Amino acid sequence: MNNAVNNGHDAIWSGTWVAERLGVELVGDDTLTDLLGLALRRNPKRAHLLVSHVLGKHIPQSPSVVHGHGFALGRRVRELLGAEEAARAVVLGYAETATGLGHCVADGLGAAPYLHSTRRPVAGVVTAGGFEESHSHATSHLLLPEDPSLLAGDGPLVLVDDEFSTGNTVLNTIRALHERYPRRRYVVVALVDMRTAADAGRLSDFAREIGARVDLVATASGTVRLPEGVLHKGQELVARYEAGGADLGAGSGAASSRTSGGDPRGSAAATPPAPAHPLPDGDRTPRTGPRSHLTRVDVGWPRGLPDGGRHGFTPAHRDRLEAALPAMASRLAEAIPENAARVLVLGFEELMYAPLRLAQQLERTVAADVRYSTTTRSPVLAVDDPGYAIRSRLVFPAHDDPADGPGERYAYNVAGAGFDAVVAVVDSVADTRELHAPDGLLSRLAAHTPHVVLAVVPSYVPEPLYAAALPEERPAMLPDPLRGPAFSSYAPEEVGWLLQDLSDVTLEAPTEEREEAIQSGGAHYAESLPVEYQPSEQYQELFHAALETSAARIAQAVGVVTDAVIAERSPRPVLVSLARAGTPVGVLMRRWAQFRHGLDLPHYAVSIVRGRGIDANALRWLAAHHDPRDVVFVDGWTGKGAITRELAAAIEDFEAGGGAAGFDAEIAVLADPGSCVRTYGTRDDFLIPSACLNSTVSGLVSRTVLRADLVGPDDFHGAKFYRELAGTDVSVAFLDAIAARFPEVADAVDGAVKELLAGDRTPSWEGWAAVERISEEYGIHDVNLVKPGVGETTRVLLRRVPWKILARAGAGADLDHVRLLAEQRGVPVEEVGDLPYTCVGLIHPQYTRGATGADGKAVAV
Repeated sequence: MNNAVNNGHDAIWSGTWVAERLGVELVGDDTLTDLLGLALRRNPKRAHLLVSHVLGKHIPQSPSVVHGHGFALGRRVRELLGAEEAARAVVLGYAETATGLGHCVADGLGAAPYLHSTRRPVAGVVTAGGFEESHSHATSHLLLPEDPSLLAGDGPLVLVDDEFSTGNTVLNTIRALHERYPRRRYVVVALVDMRTAADAGRLSDFAREIGARVDLVATASGTVRLPEGVLHKGQELVARYEAGGADLGAGSGAASSRTSGGDPRGSAAATPPAPAHPLPDGDRTPRTGPRSHLTRVDVGWPRGLPDGGRHGFTPAHRDRLEAALPAMASRLAEAIPENAARVLVLGFEELMYAPLRLAQQLERTVAADVRYSTTTRSPVLAVDDPGYAIRSRLVFPAHDDPADGPGERYAYNVAGAGFDAVVAVVDSVADTRELHAPDGLLSRLAAHTPHVVLAVVPSYVPEPLYAAALPEERPAMLPDPLRGPAFSSYAPEEVGWLLQDLSDVTLEAPTEEREEAIQSGGAHYAESLPVEYQPSEQYQELFHAALETSAARIAQAVGVVTDAVIAERSPRPVLVSLARAGTPVGVLMRRWAQFRHGLDLPHYAVSIVRGRGIDANALRWLAAHHDPRDVVFVDGWTGKGAITRELAAAIEDFEAGGGAAGFDAEIAVLADPGSCVRTYGTRDDFLIPSACLNSTVSGLVSRTVLRADLVGPDDFHGAKFYRELAGTDVSVAFLDAIAARFPEVADAVDGAVKELLAGDRTPSWEGWAAVERISEEYGIHDVNLVKPGVGETTRVLLRRVPWKILARAGAGADLDHVRLLAEQRGVPVEEVGDLPYTCVGLIHPQYTRGATGADGKAVAV
C-alpha cells in the first residue's frame, strides 16, 4: 500500500470510491478535495466519514503541514479579533479529533490559554461543564480545567473542531457554557465548514437568541450532497464488505486480534458486493523475518508540564514546551536507525499535540521523511483502493482503562505504509499491560515495522486533585531518579536510582566501631557505612577467575528468572532492584529482556532496610509513573529470607497507610538457596562474583543509608557515589562478561524455564530452619548474626566483624575468595557435613573490642 494516494494533490481523489458507490458529492471550494477524502463507518446516524488529509488523525501527514494549518487558522482568528481582544481569548478544542488542532489554533493566537474537552474523567477534578456530540459514536464531553476561572472570563471564546457539519455540537457547547459563563463573543473555527444554508441560518438565529456575536473561520467551505437512502445504502455496503472479509472490527473475537485493510499487492475491483481488495483478515499470521526491535525512550518531559489541554495549557506552558522540544526530539532521534527513510510518530486518541510537536521537531532533526497520525476510537471500514481514504487498519484493545469499559481501538493507514520506524507516544495512564500485550498496540505495530519506539509522557496531575485534602496532607513532589554518569558508573538507561545523593556527607566508620554500636543498640546498621574494602591484587585475580568460571552459569540463571517473570508476572515488567545487591541483577535481567525479546524494560533501584522497611516514597514515585501490578522487585539472592519477609510486611503497611494498592511483594532473585521465593533463576548456592566486591561491582554506589538527620519524611533514602574509586571499577565489565554469554545459553534457558514453570516451587524455608538451628547450636541466639550462603558470607567478611565461617564439606572453587578473605582477617573456617548452604558466615555475637569467641560455642565477653 502506498499512502501517497491519500494526498488530495494526487490524480486519484481519496473520496472517489465512496462517491462512485453511494453517489456522495463534495461541493464547494476548489481546495475542498485537497483537504478531505471519504470513507465508510458503522454509525446509525451517518454512514460516511469525512477524512481530513491535514488533521493528522487517520492519515499520516507531515507534522509541519498539520501544525501549519492549525496555526494559520489561529492567525486568522487573531486578525479577526484584533490584538486587544485576542489577548483576552480562550481556546476550547473538541475531543478527541480536534484536541491537537485546537492547540495549534491557540499557538497561532499567541497568548491564548487552551482547554480541550475530554472523555476521560479524572478523580478529584470538578467538572466545569459538559455537552453532547450528537453524531459521534462516543458522545459525552467533559470540561475539567485545573483553574475553573479559565472559562469564567468575558473575553472571546474560540471553539475549534475539525469540521463544522451541522453546527449541533457547537450549539450544544455554547448553550451549556453561556448559561454558566456568559460572554459577548464566540468564534467557531474549523478546517472545513460543511453546513447547509439552513444550518448556517440556525447559527445566526442562535446568536441573536443569546445576545452574543458568533463568527466562523474555516480553511475551506462546501457541502456534502447525500442522495436519498444513502444511510441505508452505506450500512448495506459496509455489511457486504464485512461479510467479504474487509472487517470493520465490531463484535467478533477475531477482530480484536487482527489487522484489516490494505493488501500491498494490488488495487480494487470495480463494484460491490465483492470487496474492492480486502485483505483476508489482514494480518492473522505472524510477521516473518527479523523480530521488530522495541525501544523505550525517556524523552525527558519537563516536570509539571501538562501533557496537553485536558486541564488547561497556558502560554507559559507553551514556552516551557518550546524550550524542551529540541532535547526531547534528539532523544527520539537517537532511537531511530540512521538509515530510516520513513518514520511515523503515532499519537494516542486525545493525546495529539505533544506527539505532533515532537514529530515536528523530529522532522527538523533527522533526514527521514517524518509523518504524524494518532490512534482513534472510531471504527471505519478499511479498503485498499487508491480512491478510498482508509487503506488499512490495525485493531487492538483499549489500553488506558477507559471509563466506558474495554473496547477496540484503531490505527489507520499504518499497516503497509512502509514505515522504517514507528514512534508511539502515549501518556503514562495508557502505559499499561494492555499496551504491551500480545494483541496490544505495540505488537500490532511490530508486525509492520522493524523498529518500534515507545515514548511515555507523564499524565499531568492537576492541582484540584488535592483540593479536598488538608494542606499538610498534600503529597510532596518527589524528584526524578538519579542516573549515571552523574550518579553511578552505569549508563543512564540501565537503571534509575530512587535515592538521594549523599556523596558529600561523611558516613563511613571503622568496621569494629560500627559493629559494637549496632549490637549494643546504640545505632542501626543503616545509619552509617563501612569503610569501602579495597581488594588486594590476589583477591582481584580471584574475582576475575570466578567471573570467567561462572559467567555462563549466571547468564543462564538471569535468562531463567527473567523469562519466568515475563511469563507469570507481566508481559512488560517494571524491574525494581533492591539496592544495592539487586541492582546488577536487575541490569542483567533488563539486558536479557532486550536480547531475547526486544523489550526495553524500565529499571529502578530502591532502598529496603531491615527493621525499617522499603522506602515508601520510592513506592509512591513508582505508583505515580507505572502500574504497581507491573512492578517486580529484584534481588541478587536469598539467605534466610529476612528481606523477603521485610518486603511483604512493608508493602502491607504501605497499603494500610493509604498507599497505592497492587504491588506484589514476591521478590525475583537470581539464586534462592534458602527456598524463600517462587521466582528464581536457580536454587543452587554458588558464587555470584558481584558478591565478591562492594561498590566497585555495583556502579560505585554505596549501601543505602537511612538516618533521620539526613532523610526527611518526604525524601528518598540516601546513598553515596564513590567517584574516587573509578580506577578499580569493574561494574560494567561484570555485566558485559555475563551478557556476552547470553547467546550460548539461550536454548538451555528455554528448557529450564519450561521445567521451572511446570514444577512445584512452593518455598520450603529450609534455609530459615537451618539458620535457627545454627543460631542455637553455636550459642548465638540471634538469627540476624547468622548469614547463610556464599553471597551473605562474603558480606560478613567485607563489612562486619566475622566470628567464624562454616563451610560445607567438599566445597570447591566457589569458596576460594571466602577462604582468602578469612585468612586475611584471621577468621577460622570450619567444615560442616550437613549444611544446606555452601557456607554460612557467623557475625561475632555480643561484639565488643575485647570479644574473642575462642571456644567456638560460647562468647567470651
